[in-house]
Amino acid sequence: MVGLLLPLLSHSAWADIKVSATRVWPAQEYTRLTLESASPIQYSVSIVKNPDRVAIDLEKVVLTPELERLPEKIGAADPYISTVRIGRFKPGVLRLVLDLKTEVAPQVFVLKPVGNYGHRLVLDVYPVIPPDPLMAFLNENTATALQPELDIGNSTNVNVKAKSGRSIESPKKNKPEMIRLITVAIDPGHGGEDPGAISRNGTHEKNITLEIAKRLKAKIDKEPNMRAALTREGDYFISLPMRLVKARQLNADLLVSVHADAFIKPHARGSSVFALSERGATSAAARWLAKKENEADLIGGVNLDIKDPYLKQTLLDLSQTATINDSLKLGREVLAKIGDVNHLHKNEVEQAGFAVLKSPDIPSILVETAFISNPDEERKLKNAAYQEKLAEAILAGIKRYFADNPPLARSKMVLME
Repeated sequence: MVGLLLPLLSHSAWADIKVSATRVWPAQEYTRLTLESASPIQYSVSIVKNPDRVAIDLEKVVLTPELERLPEKIGAADPYISTVRIGRFKPGVLRLVLDLKTEVAPQVFVLKPVGNYGHRLVLDVYPVIPPDPLMAFLNENTATALQPELDIGNSTNVNVKAKSGRSIESPKKNKPEMIRLITVAIDPGHGGEDPGAISRNGTHEKNITLEIAKRLKAKIDKEPNMRAALTREGDYFISLPMRLVKARQLNADLLVSVHADAFIKPHARGSSVFALSERGATSAAARWLAKKENEADLIGGVNLDIKDPYLKQTLLDLSQTATINDSLKLGREVLAKIGDVNHLHKNEVEQAGFAVLKSPDIPSILVETAFISNPDEERKLKNAAYQEKLAEAILAGIKRYFADNPPLARSKMVLME
């Protein structure tokens, strides 16, 4: 049971750890709550029923103004947390109580300093029954997928007797035709605790990638035989392996990961497309970029104590030669179309060991839309019209790829009349 909270204390002799920052990242997948401090925080967690609550006891933590503002950061739209209460539970222990909207399976872990972050205590609030990406995808597209379309070209002529006894021709439709539905997984790079590259003006890569990904999804969804799903739909962190898991749960035909990276030199410019390499990077820059992108999980914060069975299945050490070849074909088509919109950093598809591209059975590419570290390209990336052009170019490349490489038959079909 959660005991009564004692009166709030702003400081005491037994409390000496100060929380310098608090962040809350709500999403349908889970809500993340982060406490950042100069020193590691010792903690304990308990789950309470009737009503559902999570209590976190923080040892030797002083109540700072930053902590006092934490309850204000819980929005009404948060799917799992209703409110947060803070108080002194007993000498030397500050207690956070999360009032919940549903039954949850919390995960709490600590992260060592990395990048611009100090020590972090992370609470991930997962629902006991996780949302199913495939069901959400199907529910979103059911109305469109089952909408019959008139196709006079499929009608046949049938003789019908008129009153005069003469035969006249009357059109009659064939049975509804089932066409293959192509599914594209779009992966907006970074998110949540992981901002990605940050420009000198403070523009975050994670925001640019999400905007372009949403525009690309909207365009793909307008295609009669194509549908798209995002690996993240808001500003929250998704680990690199889980991005692949989501694509596989959707039975995706392709994965397109969208990025807008930075380089140590501000004059670096141009768009690039990358595929996976099993034999090393095609250039030093590609190797540097892959290493930087693969470190995103360290910044975003992964609970290393959780052994997810899906990840084993996703990251099997299988031969990916055929998939990589298809990825290169897709990459060339997309690169050619992007070249009509922006200067190309390299005129060919590069390869490196990007973790997000390691699905053994889904052709996958990583699109560096431009360098956010270049002031001119940053201005372009923030421009809605330019984002639209980039999304249109990526879609055009995808369509060209499928024109030459029709998708294999699968169970997902669209009903056409």
